[in-house]
Amino acid sequence: MADIVIDTNIVIWYFSGPRIRSASAQSAITGAQRSGNFIFVPSINIVELVYLIERKRFDANVLIKLREALDDDSTAFKLVELNRQIADELENVDRSIVADMPDRIVAATALHLGMPLVTSDGNLHRLSNVQTIW
Repeated sequence: MADIVIDTNIVIWYFSGPRIRSASAQSAITGAQRSGNFIFVPSINIVELVYLIERKRFDANVLIKLREALDDDSTAFKLVELNRQIADELENVDRSIVADMPDRIVAATALHLGMPLVTSDGNLHRLSNVQTIW
């Protein structure tokens, strides 16, 4: 397996439920963990989770579990902070396909890192320059 980037929806499903609904997505995550690869979490995912929790869309335990995983060096989960290179990649994420800025940042993170993006978001799947897994 390879390193992967995960979208906010995958973070929510992974940390709140027993399994992700997609066998391919679940396999990518468990494969990365088993083979010692990384699961990169764009920092915008934390921002989105805070927002969704404030709106009572999800339980705060999802964010607590994510933070614990990111703080534990023995897990595969690694935070990717928004930086200039990722911001520059936004120009390569077609706004007519993906209008939501957090989603564009997630896609730009995957582009910058040159890694597949695990997501259920249909708009992200439509991007021709981002490899997605679902």
